[in-house]
Amino acid sequence: MSTIAAALRPVPFPSANVVRRDPTAQAFLLLRVAFTVAPILFGLDKFAGVLTDDWAKYLAPQFNALLPGTAHTGMYLVGAVEVVAGIVVAVAPRFGGVLVAAWLAGIIVNLLLVGGYGDIALRDFGLLIGALALSRLAYSTGTSAGAGVR
Repeated sequence: MSTIAAALRPVPFPSANVVRRDPTAQAFLLLRVAFTVAPILFGLDKFAGVLTDDWAKYLAPQFNALLPGTAHTGMYLVGAVEVVAGIVVAVAPRFGGVLVAAWLAGIIVNLLLVGGYGDIALRDFGLLIGALALSRLAYSTGTSAGAGVR
């Protein structure tokens, strides 16, 4: 099986027995749930505006010029992408972890271009590392996370 096909192949959740006894499976499950739920919630909030009343303030002018319509409309597109990324992590964490990491890299660049959000960019760098760890754990074999997820 090619590397791309392997990355896109759906991965079932580890069995309860595997999760109870294997710390690697526990870490995999924790990261998988977090990187499924967080992007979906952040994406939905682009429409609901619960966490902030102005997501557009986080959009760098350089990226705003690339998006269709206003910054506010662009954030709806961003929200839709985040929801899709969360769903991809749920189904195919090998690829989804890399997808979320790439998205976070874009967010980091965006925040650094906006200026004044270095603290959030640093936090997102930590999340990027976690997303890459999720992708690597999804490839685990033997008695670790892959043992109940093939």
